[in-house]
Amino acid sequence: MADKKLKITLVKSTIGAVPKNKKTVEALGLRKVNQTVEMPDNAAIRGMIQRVRHLVKVEEV
Repeated sequence: MADKKLKITLVKSTIGAVPKNKKTVEALGLRKVNQTVEMPDNAAIRGMIQRVRHLVKVEEV
């Protein structure tokens, strides 16, 4: 699990979102719609994705 990566893409704008969700998206390193980042697959990142699952698309790399 340590060598796995997740490709996370912001697919919906955070305008109008709950402030806690906006901070979570920013903490994932996402700033613009359709921006993609690669993050390690661990419990902390999975928890962040779970909180904003309606705003992002996730793929395993």
